[in-house]
Amino acid sequence: MTTRLPLVLTVDDHPHDECGVFGVSTPHGEGVAQLAFFGLFALQHRGQEAAGIAVSDGNRARVHKDAGLVANVFTPESMAPLTGYHAIGHTRYSTTGANAVRNVQPFLVETMHGPLAVAHNGNLVNAPALRDELLGRGFGLTATSDTEVMTLMLAASGGRTWEERLERTLPAWRGAYSLVLLADDRVIAARDPWGFRPLSVGRLPHGGYAVASETCALNTLGCVEISEVAPGEIVTLQGAEIHRRAAITPAATPARCTFEFVYFSRPDSVWAGRNIHHVRQRLGERLAEEHPADADVVIPVPDSSIPAAIGYSRASGIPHNDGLIKNRYIGRTFIEPTQDMRERGVALKFNALSENLAGKRVVMIDDSLVRGTTAGPLVKLIRDAGATEVHLRITCPPITNPCHFGVDMGHDDDLIAARLNVEEMRQHIGADSLGFLSIDGMMQAIGGADDTPAATGYCNACYTGRYPIEVSQAQPKLGFEGVLA
Repeated sequence: MTTRLPLVLTVDDHPHDECGVFGVSTPHGEGVAQLAFFGLFALQHRGQEAAGIAVSDGNRARVHKDAGLVANVFTPESMAPLTGYHAIGHTRYSTTGANAVRNVQPFLVETMHGPLAVAHNGNLVNAPALRDELLGRGFGLTATSDTEVMTLMLAASGGRTWEERLERTLPAWRGAYSLVLLADDRVIAARDPWGFRPLSVGRLPHGGYAVASETCALNTLGCVEISEVAPGEIVTLQGAEIHRRAAITPAATPARCTFEFVYFSRPDSVWAGRNIHHVRQRLGERLAEEHPADADVVIPVPDSSIPAAIGYSRASGIPHNDGLIKNRYIGRTFIEPTQDMRERGVALKFNALSENLAGKRVVMIDDSLVRGTTAGPLVKLIRDAGATEVHLRITCPPITNPCHFGVDMGHDDDLIAARLNVEEMRQHIGADSLGFLSIDGMMQAIGGADDTPAATGYCNACYTGRYPIEVSQAQPKLGFEGVLA
């Protein structure tokens, strides 16, 4: 049977993260798959292409995974066999390997040491060399994802325990990885030494532990004693026990992804001790200071820009209001739109509130400008609703370079800021003015209040082109698709 993958409508110009990962281990084994389901449900925003859950009862491991949203992939019937004490889950947006069923995670394999399942958030820049090495050693590969490479490397590594095998394998991986492993009797989590992507662990209220890409998933399950998995750390969850060990020396300078604050993370999550919603409000405040505008109303491009619009309004004194209403269910559909609807593009996803816009000078706040495909139609939509001026403000600097660490931003020729300067972008979009937050302003907002130092230890390569590690080996997203169709 062929699984039909959902059509992705091109009405979203935001960068896309690769995925969310989740793991849970309990001493009683009641409802472990349900815990994983609700953990993934809270991480749905990190990836909408596919989802999967693998469960172990101490002897046998089972997996269910498929293309689609979490709520569609898992039904009472599909979850009934997923019984056990330990589980990991994954919700995917692809950045290495095509959006194909063979790449859906977790990957589950049988090894000489028992079952092993792996789910991964991030991207290995040396995946091509690692993949070639496996092929040279006679391994057969069935997918085109770097996560399969990681799974097979772990399966073939030496060591008495999975923790030892993981510790021996980690130094070979260059790039971003927040990952969860499922063995027969435990869940293991690990994070790369640069700390590119978030990963946190917490204690469940009725015994056991859970680990997740974001704290919002742990809060959903009522977790307490929540803390980050440190860069280079291995954390083992085994029923009522948790064990932590520093497996690899953290990088001298961390490289947390600033886009987690700008766009990816859910606003109620906490990372690096900072609440995402509060940081986004500060981004808007700094943006108002750097790029003021004579205007009558501040509106966000929903949903991720709402806190920043509140901050911009508060700092500027310009009233905040809704100007765009978002259809939250249009992102993925099985129905091909007509050509006329394709040409309407943004109107499939947004409607303008003319009552709040007519005769007004509008400041429109958005979190990023990547390919420049939706900003122009949004400006036109607001003008058509009666706005007399539209001033576009972006809560991060211009994106001029691709990401190689788990964010699908496209490549140099896709990025509008790599081709055009600010004035040329303004003309292309049709706004009356265009302003981007500076790197210094962004880092000050992430750092905290005005009297605190700007945040350090973050990756800003997409703005600067200065990558924290060498990326010359990095592979295009579909670089492994040449053989497997």
